[in-house]
Amino acid sequence: MSTESAQASASTAEQPWPVRTVARKIGDWIHRLGTVWVEGQVTQVSVRPNTQTAFLTLRDPSADVSMSVTCPNWLIREMEPPLREGASVVVHAKPSYFFGRGTISLRADQIRAIGVGELLARIERLRKLLAAEGLFSPQRKRPVPFLPKGVGLITGRASAAERDVLVNAQTRWPHVRFKVLNTAVQGSQAVPQVMRALRILDADPEIDVIVIARGGGSVEDLLPFSDEALCRAVSAAGTPVVSAIGHEPDTPLLDHVADLRCSTPTDAGKRIVPDLREETQRVRQMRDRGRRALHGWVDTQARLLNQIRSRPSLADPLGPVQRRRDDVDVHRERARRAMLSLLAKDQAEVANARARLTALGPAATLARGYAVVQFIDAEGNLQVLRSVSEVEAGAQLRVRVGDGAIKAVAEGEQE
Repeated sequence: MSTESAQASASTAEQPWPVRTVARKIGDWIHRLGTVWVEGQVTQVSVRPNTQTAFLTLRDPSADVSMSVTCPNWLIREMEPPLREGASVVVHAKPSYFFGRGTISLRADQIRAIGVGELLARIERLRKLLAAEGLFSPQRKRPVPFLPKGVGLITGRASAAERDVLVNAQTRWPHVRFKVLNTAVQGSQAVPQVMRALRILDADPEIDVIVIARGGGSVEDLLPFSDEALCRAVSAAGTPVVSAIGHEPDTPLLDHVADLRCSTPTDAGKRIVPDLREETQRVRQMRDRGRRALHGWVDTQARLLNQIRSRPSLADPLGPVQRRRDDVDVHRERARRAMLSLLAKDQAEVANARARLTALGPAATLARGYAVVQFIDAEGNLQVLRSVSEVEAGAQLRVRVGDGAIKAVAEGEQE
């Protein structure tokens, strides 16, 4: 067994592998891999004259991962249209390991540019995926503040989009404050730079709304704003995001994910802040309406008070009391007269009854006087004389005379 074979069979701290052994093992494993189709975005193209090999850098647009690609020069020269940075391509390549430098690259034998139709189809598939996950739902969209204290702007350096947003916003509200972060807005570096700027502005407590703006362009130019990673980052941001990409017909996926979609950067400058003249006029109108409403309310209450004050109960508060007192006096007099009449009637009836009782009672007879004549009948019994025929002549009579009768006889003798 050779020394290298012995070293390869075991690796310990006392018997480590040499670098060449590790590199050879890695190379053997990579060279056993087959060819693959790889999709990515070209970030760098290097075709040197008088050389047979061209060098490319292929980047994953959804992640910060890139790989080197080598291919024959003629493969790049024969591509139509010419391959340029930012283009999306599909590469047929075999992984290759460079033993001396310990690097991995892809050796390509076919490079196919992705056409506009394929790009649109992929964007449509991604759109359906994000929509199914609810990233486009209106319930997730946050309202843009009426008057933000700070506006973050992500756009290209010295671009027309930056000028349109700043000029229109400051024309409408001169005191608006912007924090501008310039990034690439197309090509392979657009997505990572925009995402980095988005994180910075989202973490700034002075920023109430973030605007991502770019002018018009082709489908390939606007492709970064349909990137899945960027769309998810905008959806996860805690600050409301305004999308102002391209012109009115342009609708990258960022427009659907953002909290507010503006047709152009100019439109974004008009919608993120209110118009000072319009708001001043609105305040003036509201003040006039408030004054008219207050005056109307005061007039209504004054009329109501006048109506209440003109009511009899308030115009002559003692009148109803006086009338009620007069009514009480009248009813009291009526009651008195009715009571006196009833008493007089009852007294008359009592007097009449007393007179009849007096006339019919024995006391009246006794008061007028009486006499009781008695005689002794044949049997010698004492009888009351009721008629002269009851006694015989010469009979002995007994007379009992009442006081009244004696008085009456005495008065008769005097007369």
